[in-house]
Amino acid sequence: MYGNNYPNDLQNDFHDGESTHGVYSGYQGASQSHIPEEPPRREKKHGFLKKIAVAGSIGLCFGVFAGAGFYAVESVTGLFAEKETAPAAAQASVPLAPAAGNLVSTDSSGPVSVVTTDVSSVVKNAMPSIVTITKVYTSKSNFFGQTLESQGEASGSGIIVGENDTELLIVTNQHVIADADSLTVQFIDEEQAEAQIKGYDSDKDLAVIAVPRDKIKSTTMDSIVVATLGDSDALTVGEPAIAIGNALGYGQSVTTGVISALNRKMGGESNENGNKLIQTDAAINPGNSGGALLNIRGEVVGINSNKIGGTVIEGMGYAIPISSAKPIIEDLMSKTTKGEKVAEAEKSYLGISGVNVTEEVSQVYGMPRGVYVGQVYEGTAAQKAGIVKGDIITKFDGSSVSSMEELQSMMEYYPAGSQVEITIQQGSPSGYQEKKVTVVLGLRAEEAVQ
Repeated sequence: MYGNNYPNDLQNDFHDGESTHGVYSGYQGASQSHIPEEPPRREKKHGFLKKIAVAGSIGLCFGVFAGAGFYAVESVTGLFAEKETAPAAAQASVPLAPAAGNLVSTDSSGPVSVVTTDVSSVVKNAMPSIVTITKVYTSKSNFFGQTLESQGEASGSGIIVGENDTELLIVTNQHVIADADSLTVQFIDEEQAEAQIKGYDSDKDLAVIAVPRDKIKSTTMDSIVVATLGDSDALTVGEPAIAIGNALGYGQSVTTGVISALNRKMGGESNENGNKLIQTDAAINPGNSGGALLNIRGEVVGINSNKIGGTVIEGMGYAIPISSAKPIIEDLMSKTTKGEKVAEAEKSYLGISGVNVTEEVSQVYGMPRGVYVGQVYEGTAAQKAGIVKGDIITKFDGSSVSSMEELQSMMEYYPAGSQVEITIQQGSPSGYQEKKVTVVLGLRAEEAVQ
């Protein structure tokens, strides 16, 4: 049945297989067809094992040579790595030369050298010159047409910058002492004394206050020092910076960082007359205003101001450069100290209504910052001194004026009859011209007559 279907060569193979091995005799009816015997398994097995042995030998040789190659590469690269890292490790173990005290220390006791920054010696020397300033002020609010008054407290920082025969002089920010009914200074030994305003410059946000020496205990005088003022013009971006101040009113604290930028202008690049400031990433929080920004030698290079920049900025603090502040501080230190605010019956009156020339208005219209005189009342001190509508009052008794509220606050220290110098800017075809006039202040009671 099947025999005729196989090719002749397969039939011959079957026949040969039969004659050779004699295993099968074929099927009946198909005498010429035979199923070949399965090839000997032993010969096949031996061939497969032989192949495995050969492959294993080849793999072993490859592994030996590859391992030798990897070892050689690792040895060479390890040598190069050791040569590259050796100088860096040696350099890391060399202490940096501090400018004042041990500002930088190294620990090479272990396998890794660690550089740590220590500013404790700088802080120890500078802290006796830093004070806390607390002001009591009156807050006014309108409730259904009635004016309600309440007292509040706010705190900031200050730096002892000088002394004379009768006073200890402290610099701070103008906004720290603005609208103060009274000022209290706390020294490093936690002793307190009352202070009076000597003068301030609102444009530069600087103020000097004075504490009578006879109000300070001798032990306190022994514990405080006058700060060393440095040169902010010599600062470089990236050098260390240390800020000290009464952060959040909890007492003096220290933060560190670097000088992030110099000559920063607030209010936009169009503000050509704007203050140039120091930017640092040392944390400057509410209460730090008026405190010191120090270099690594412990010198005051800036006066911190939390007011600048706002509260939404993180990692960017600002300070007034001490080099630009020095002339202003020296001028304020020479002014007559303001006493207590005058009694209500003795309060003075100038006789004008004014509008504030803000920074924005100044930039848009090219007007000097100050108080724009909108009206001068007849027979008042202002009219008698020659002040006219359109003048801009920029200074009162040598202190800069930026708002009507600030002018009124200044006048609370001057009783009626006081003679003061007022600086005004008058318009002309060639622009505003500065002019100084002497005014004899009138009695505030005259205001009700107008």
